Amino acid sequence: MSNPTRTILSAPTGAPLEPSGNPMLSGMGPAAYAQRSDKPDTTVHGEARIVPLRAAPGFFLNPEDPDPRGMSVIAADGLVAGTITEVWVDRAEAQPRYYEVAITGDGRVLLPATNVRIKARRGEVNVKSITASQFADVPKTKHPDLVTLREEDMIQAYYASGYLYALPGRMGPVL
Repeated sequence: MSNPTRTILSAPTGAPLEPSGNPMLSGMGPAAYAQRSDKPDTTVHGEARIVPLRAAPGFFLNPEDPDPRGMSVIAADGLVAGTITEVWVDRAEAQPRYYEVAITGDGRVLLPATNVRIKARRGEVNVKSITASQFADVPKTKHPDLVTLREEDMIQAYYASGYLYALPGRMGPVL
């Protein structure tokens, strides 16, 4: 009886073990997102569901909660990434969804409200998922007062993937 042939399995050609370029923009692994409609979500009345307070008459922040506008955004590396200039609200659920950040340098980006810890006494909003320099690459919205379903997914994926990709020490096994 002859010995059976043994096949050694390996990664198929072209299957990356690590994404190339900026992995937080790769659309792979924790940076993956669905190709949803490139239109804003709407309320039952047909209005854009998630908008900045400046575009939502009748909406306001609870006076008992901290107002993050004007607070510094402190990133995972301890550096200031920018300043919060506006709060984006969900008209259907009447709660903050994003904070608009004027980033250090130039531009504005949205920061998911679920990714922050507000430290009102210190005048800070802490973000643990990405570094200050990585705020420049956060996917932008096409319109200053609207965010589409696809843009939301891309923004959420970018911040979520930072928990793995933002710092070299986050990659690899955790024991």
